[in-house]
Amino acid sequence: MPDEIRTLRPAETAPTRPSPRGTAPEAPGTRRAVWTLRLVAVGIVLAALNLRPAITSLGPLLEEARVGLHMSGTAAGLLTSVPALCFAVLGIAAPRLARRFGPAAVVCGGMAAVAAGLVARSLAGSEAGFLAASALALMGIAVSNVLMPVIVKRYFPDRVGSMTGLYSMALALGTSAAAAATVPMTSALGGGWRSGLAVWALPAALAVLPWLVLVRDRSATAGGGAAATEDAPAPRITRSPTAWALGGFFGLQATGAYITMGWMPQIFRDAGVPASTAGVLLAVTMAMGVPLAFVIPRVAGRLRHQGPIVVLLGLCGLAGYLGLLLAPAAGAWAWALLLGVSNCAFPLALTMIGMRSRTGAGVVRLSAFAQSAGYLISVPGPLLVGMLYQHSGGWTLPLSLMAALLVPQMAMGVLAGRDRTIEDERGMRD
Repeated sequence: MPDEIRTLRPAETAPTRPSPRGTAPEAPGTRRAVWTLRLVAVGIVLAALNLRPAITSLGPLLEEARVGLHMSGTAAGLLTSVPALCFAVLGIAAPRLARRFGPAAVVCGGMAAVAAGLVARSLAGSEAGFLAASALALMGIAVSNVLMPVIVKRYFPDRVGSMTGLYSMALALGTSAAAAATVPMTSALGGGWRSGLAVWALPAALAVLPWLVLVRDRSATAGGGAAATEDAPAPRITRSPTAWALGGFFGLQATGAYITMGWMPQIFRDAGVPASTAGVLLAVTMAMGVPLAFVIPRVAGRLRHQGPIVVLLGLCGLAGYLGLLLAPAAGAWAWALLLGVSNCAFPLALTMIGMRSRTGAGVVRLSAFAQSAGYLISVPGPLLVGMLYQHSGGWTLPLSLMAALLVPQMAMGVLAGRDRTIEDERGMRD
């Protein structure tokens, strides 16, 4: 059991004090431990709510931002690739930062970076400044992305599935809310795209607060640095076939997700759908993750092999892309729903990260490796879609590419979903 969990259970060693008649004795610090766990749960939910609005708030206003900053289609494609690049680079640093400062401090700093980056982005006067400010916000998201499964495993080791579901549901809720509300809020704030993007800095600033309290409460984070990640032998993660399969699955699902978040509103707008409706359609896609992100991890946690869920999600994605290719406007709501189901490969991948290792140290390294390698794999996708869109003048080639990528995604997911842990693999024992 990780050291930090023990610090949250002082009843194991502390003497008890008298309790009212008819009740069990209460250990000193028990109420404090319960309070700490509740605060961690609140912090997880608030952080998850802010892990995607920086991205999905831009999609409905991408055309206005392109015009205002004089961006080319290729530059806009690069903008949709920046999230994956930041997640890949910063994800590698997350375990080291967590060992040095503790996971709570890193997430606290990450949420502060999100808030600052969103404010700076809304004030940027050039394409380069906009990209740099976006990168700052995305760096904060990146380290929090990697550490969320670690924090769940550490504080709630017997509830990984349900807490991952709660975290994923909050993430999906924040994603869909930003997609649906950005255009209406922009209109309410005067119609400027800058104010519509800046407003999302407020919930990010709010998310800093519970983590700030946890950082200041040293008893809640005792052992949260090196002890929690270094007690177990360090597995050689690059020798694990399961880690590589999970990284490939994570990368391919991230490719589809970021292409969807960055380009789906434009696909619908080019088909004649109004901008506000296109934003709502993206919100519907993201909103599918609210209930499913809670259900899928719980179901996956009860299965020995998660391959059937992987295949089902992939087939929904194929149907959605085919619909966008043949009748984007006529069946818009159906395609949005199908792609929303397909995008739930993300919470499934997070769940498998927690299930494919027996130790906290293993989860830290597997999470960092799978997410960093996965996001690195996903970097070219949105950029390539932007280039194909600009040079072909339509969506046939981009949508064909997006559909084709689902085939290796399903293959990698089936391999990653096998009932094994990285510690059991031959290459990891050598």
